[in-house]
Amino acid sequence: MTQSTEVTPPESALVTTLIIEDADEVRTALARFLKGLGHEVALATSSATAFAELRRRKVACILLDVGLPDASGLDLVPKLLEEEPHAAILMLTAVNDAQAAAHCMQRGAMDYLVKPVDLADLERAITRALARRRDMIEQAQTQAWLKQEIVQRGAELRRERGNLERVSVATLEALVNALEAKDSYLRGHSARIADLSAAVASEMGMHDEQVELVRTAGRLHDIGKIGIRETVLAKQGALSGDEYDHVKTHVLIGAQILAPLTHLREVIAYVRSHHERCDGTGYPDGLSGASIPLGARILGAAEVYDALTTARPYQEKMTPAEAVSRMRDLVGTVIDPKVHAALEAVVNRRGALVFIDDHPAA
Repeated sequence: MTQSTEVTPPESALVTTLIIEDADEVRTALARFLKGLGHEVALATSSATAFAELRRRKVACILLDVGLPDASGLDLVPKLLEEEPHAAILMLTAVNDAQAAAHCMQRGAMDYLVKPVDLADLERAITRALARRRDMIEQAQTQAWLKQEIVQRGAELRRERGNLERVSVATLEALVNALEAKDSYLRGHSARIADLSAAVASEMGMHDEQVELVRTAGRLHDIGKIGIRETVLAKQGALSGDEYDHVKTHVLIGAQILAPLTHLREVIAYVRSHHERCDGTGYPDGLSGASIPLGARILGAAEVYDALTTARPYQEKMTPAEAVSRMRDLVGTVIDPKVHAALEAVVNRRGALVFIDDHPAA
């Protein structure tokens, strides 16, 4: 009993080739030859019938006569490639049309053969063209895969970076809270500065994203005090000159701590400059007026307000109205006039809300 064997057809058996040729004898001879090679063959005698065939089936290879009755190969090549981008196009040309065939190759054809076509040359040309077609398809697929991978990985990296940024800010906030917890007079200070500064920023018309940057700066503005000696931070009486100079370094230390968090560039500027004064006598850079970042001017005013309205060993706390009034004396020297006006509006509005809460309707 003879055992049957299954033969896998060669790759050429899967190839569909479209012959676009108006000469009957040439078209018939080419079709017979290609079928013998295992090609599925489609025939067209004009550009119109060619496009009809392309819309009907998937074509891998196209044999195109340079001079059709209704179109020139020079114009037809790019249009065929629009319809079938990865088609391997070979031009069929008479001797006197060889230059036109070469121009067709500049537009995307892969090769050309001069009539009468040598069938062995045709087979080799088709093999080369199909190999190039496979390479083009693989390259396009690889590029599409890489593009998808880049997009996907980019989204993953953005998510990871966002998570890291949130963790970093949260970690720094925890350090600030731990630092303030050691001093009953400072407990909750950064949270109050953040809340008031964000409200003032919003009152001044800053965009939501900018308001949140100001809020973040408020939470982190004293992070640099981690680098200040605890004996100086805990000192109850007046600071000596050297001790005060040491305390002033906290803005630089804070900026250095935050420097690796490049997404907080504006926040870092606010933290560094929140002790600058409008008249240029602040620190660390002696900035004045509008050269001080607006977020830093807001933080500075909020710091003054919080100092006046919080009980300290050396002073009794003021009411909000008293603090705002006292701060008017600092407008133009320490505090920006527009920032003070916005802070006053926020404080007045909060006072009105407290008044309403304290007198509920019967």
